[in-house]
Amino acid sequence: MGRRGYPPEFRRRALDLLAAGRRATDLARDLGVSSQTLYLWRHQEQIDRGLIAGLTSTERTELAAAKRRIRELEAELEIHRRASELLVDRSDPKGGSRRSR
Repeated sequence: MGRRGYPPEFRRRALDLLAAGRRATDLARDLGVSSQTLYLWRHQEQIDRGLIAGLTSTERTELAAAKRRIRELEAELEIHRRASELLVDRSDPKGGSRRSR
């Protein structure tokens, strides 16, 4: 698995060099990234500019945040369910309620 989080300026410069006619394999070697990474960046840029269909970078970020929040909420819900089960199964330490006369 490759390194994540290249600075946006680095990506922008790499894409500018690709657009200027540099070969992806040469550029990848010079920048220390894989040529596949350059192709992925170019593909995502085309999506962001609306040239091809797909999730934009903003949509991807929002989707990841939404999925993370859903996981948090599901974990919280599970905690509440377990607590509820514990309270239902709990017995009265005095042996229950008395019968009324």
